[in-house]
Amino acid sequence: MAGRYDRNPFDEEEEVNPFAEQPGWGKTSGQSNYGGGTFYTTTNPTSRLSPLPPEPVDFSYDRSAPPVDIPLDTAADLRKKEKELQAKEAELRKREQDVRRKEEAAARAGIVLEEKNWPPFFPIIHHDIANEIPIHLQKLQYVAFTTLLGLFGCLLWNIVATTAAWIKGEGVKIWFLAIIYFISGVPLAYVLWYRPLYRAFRKESALKFGWFFLFYLVHIGFCIFAAVAPPIVFKGKSLTGILPAVDVISDHLIVGIFYFIGFGLFCLEVVLSIWVIQQVYMYFRGSGKAAELKREAARGVVRAAM
Repeated sequence: MAGRYDRNPFDEEEEVNPFAEQPGWGKTSGQSNYGGGTFYTTTNPTSRLSPLPPEPVDFSYDRSAPPVDIPLDTAADLRKKEKELQAKEAELRKREQDVRRKEEAAARAGIVLEEKNWPPFFPIIHHDIANEIPIHLQKLQYVAFTTLLGLFGCLLWNIVATTAAWIKGEGVKIWFLAIIYFISGVPLAYVLWYRPLYRAFRKESALKFGWFFLFYLVHIGFCIFAAVAPPIVFKGKSLTGILPAVDVISDHLIVGIFYFIGFGLFCLEVVLSIWVIQQVYMYFRGSGKAAELKREAARGVVRAAM
């Protein structure tokens, strides 16, 4: 007969105290006597699970992909690239020296390199009154520039008015003439009288003043002619003057109003232009440039005679 505390042959190797509460044991469901001992049975015994096999590190990559060869520059390649960079740097330095030498030579010869900076959105001319024109002449230069812009506005409005007259049956010839006035008038005004005045104020050149007076008088004469618009060319309706405005308003009210607005713009242009030429002439006489211009003209006549 087995002893009371003999070991159960069916029990696991690890000895378990039946009176101690184990963390892995569930609720006691009953008792059983086996071989004189008391054993407790549970409904949820602790089970030991075997660990999962380890997964490969590169399970998400394709092992069949060929390896990528990354070429490494050798010391010889690095030296070659360094020499190429040094050669390019020397070439750039040489070009900078050539440009600087040309600028210095142009400055010594009195040649000014003008950078195009106006209008800002599409530079086509050089214009810098604040930095290149003397302070006491800047106001006069700004007003002269206003007359250039005023001529641009007058001829542009002239196109609008003649377009309206063309739509109302006045013919296409007046519209073509208005286009010609605009395309030729503004660039010629800049080249013939505004740029000479700009350079005359900047360099104090008497000859440039002479060019300005000659062609600015032509400009004033054209504006007076346009303000009147006599019936000389295609009955005068190619220009928005007072005579065609009176003639057109009786038939077409809107077109007549357009012509009257053009007449007012040309009158304002004439008034401003007369003020500019008076102020420039007063400065020209007071600065002694008139006598200098006479001497230059006399020397020119002598050269031509020789």
